[in-house]
Amino acid sequence: MSIKKIHTDQPKEFCFNDENKILAKEILKKYPKENKKSAVMPYLYLAQKQNDNWIPLAAMKYIAKELSMPYIRVYEVATFYSMYNLAPVGKYFVQVCTTSPCMLRGANQIVDSCKKKISELENEISKNGNCSWVEVECLGACVNAPMMQINSDYYEDLNSESANKIIDSLLQDKPLKPGSYRGRLNSSPENNKTIYSGKND
Repeated sequence: MSIKKIHTDQPKEFCFNDENKILAKEILKKYPKENKKSAVMPYLYLAQKQNDNWIPLAAMKYIAKELSMPYIRVYEVATFYSMYNLAPVGKYFVQVCTTSPCMLRGANQIVDSCKKKISELENEISKNGNCSWVEVECLGACVNAPMMQINSDYYEDLNSESANKIIDSLLQDKPLKPGSYRGRLNSSPENNKTIYSGKND
């Protein structure tokens, strides 16, 4: 597991906005009052979403106070799980799956598109500040490989051409619609085959 870099330019304060304060209260209802610290992971998600895809130290301290738990415990969770970003990643965070199923179906082409259009290096924000990219392990969409996750959306059944179009749309701040780029519905079979007919077709 790689060590996460903590961003050096940190905001001094953080507080959930009005919308997230309401969501935070709803999240707490799912846990026993004596175990409200169990809400730390969804709270970190809220903070990350509110703060342009990354979690500042001030947000971890705020969450620790809200959940009556030691700050170091929040920090441990945030640094352990790969889905939490501790430095800016841009408005659109591109995660390219390069596990075996995706790699066998051309994930290297998606990586090449990211290097060409976003930045040569992983975790480096594009020149216009809109996005960054990183290689990740399985995102659970092997049937629709190759694929990439952009923020919370899945873009599947990709090739070099479709990946380039999607990345261009991010750089222009006009993201294309997520889903299959071969016209499939969810993980439905291609060519409209739904069951085995028993015939040689």
